[in-house]
Amino acid sequence: MDEYLEKQQESKQINLFDNMPENEDLKQEELQKKSLTLKAYVITKLEKTMTEKLKSINGLELFYEIEMPTIEVLSEMQWNGMYANEAELDKYGDKLKEQLEQKTKIIYEMAGEEFNINSTKQLGQILFEKKKLPVVKKTKNGYSTGVEVLEKLINKDPIIEQILDYRQLMKLNSTYVEGLKPYINPVTKRIHSFFHQTITATGRISSTEPNLQNIPTRFELGKQLRRIFEPQEGNVFIDSDYSQIELRVLAHVSQDKHMIEAFNNNEDIHKQAASKVFKTPLEEVTKEQRSNAKAVNFGIVYGISDYGLAEQLTISRKQAKEYIDEYLNQYSGIKQYMDNITKTAKETGYVETLFHRRRYIPELQSTNYMVRQFGSRAAMNTPIQGTAADIMKIAMVKVYRKIQEKGLKAKIVLQIHDEMMIETPKNEVEEVKQILKQEMESAAKLQVPLIADISEADNWYDCK
Repeated sequence: MDEYLEKQQESKQINLFDNMPENEDLKQEELQKKSLTLKAYVITKLEKTMTEKLKSINGLELFYEIEMPTIEVLSEMQWNGMYANEAELDKYGDKLKEQLEQKTKIIYEMAGEEFNINSTKQLGQILFEKKKLPVVKKTKNGYSTGVEVLEKLINKDPIIEQILDYRQLMKLNSTYVEGLKPYINPVTKRIHSFFHQTITATGRISSTEPNLQNIPTRFELGKQLRRIFEPQEGNVFIDSDYSQIELRVLAHVSQDKHMIEAFNNNEDIHKQAASKVFKTPLEEVTKEQRSNAKAVNFGIVYGISDYGLAEQLTISRKQAKEYIDEYLNQYSGIKQYMDNITKTAKETGYVETLFHRRRYIPELQSTNYMVRQFGSRAAMNTPIQGTAADIMKIAMVKVYRKIQEKGLKAKIVLQIHDEMMIETPKNEVEEVKQILKQEMESAAKLQVPLIADISEADNWYDCK
């Protein structure tokens, strides 16, 4: 829009400086008024064209029934914010610093000398020259010591695990302790993150300044950061999380009979997959087999390759390929879906969610193999992840409206992909739980049920 204004001004079709006052402050104010007026005019003129375009791609319902109502919900979430206990954050930071000191001493002892652990050059000298570990990758500046390199060396020397732990502690301290403090509002004592609808290609809501969707959960110490987020006195958090929504969407769009049967019978989908892939009776499936099948289940959603699965499960590429091939043989509906969606995307240039959110995938026409492979994964994943995102937005709007309709004091404070967090007075807890369960599970009608798991706690960490 600003570029348009500049071009118009340069071509003398408009002159924003006509009849401007001489006072500089008044001049700037007048200029801003004229600029905003013109922008409003141009947007109004665009309405008809954009409406026709949305109509032509069957996107009007998505725009009016999902995206526009979601704006109000997200603005409320940002306004509400989440209370962050700064004293607890400081204690958490002190705990990290103590552990960093301990890790540093351990690493020095293992290395036999003191050095700058954060220096790629010095770390490389310790690992690959002094300790003679196998060189995985070199750069023009010397040895690579990136995470992917260190993870390949983790069984070669115990110092590697300590270095990886050290890096995690450093990141936690810089990103989530020192990084969060500037965002705590001095008046509300809350963090008011920005939520966006138009950043991700799949339609997922994203969060910035800070990114509250990225609080670590894969390891315990990182997850403990969630303890600093608390409801105000007299309130509790109610957390509601869709259970395996992407796999349920996959079952629906692929029409795979085995997956549909498992979800409709409330079976363990990962255990069922393990039984079929490993040719093992359901009751004899081991934890390891279930874990491997789970990786395949979720990997299929994201178009995982045999290389990617091999890396994740620490198995051979050949074995990983056998897992994937057998999975697709057993779940033939999914195999057919994957083939068809990629073929259709190549022909039309785009894929769509169940609610007609469209993503164009020009990468499928690329002459570069790796780019085409990315396009194939995007074609397979977008209708699944995008549909799940659409369903979550519908659920958020339904929950928000029901809370307003009933005149409750409860408020949505956070959304993380398949999860919604409500802060509510204790006397509203049961009613809010019922609203969440009802509205989330009825957000869309699929051939398998949508299930929302609900919990309550006095801080974010203790939810679930």
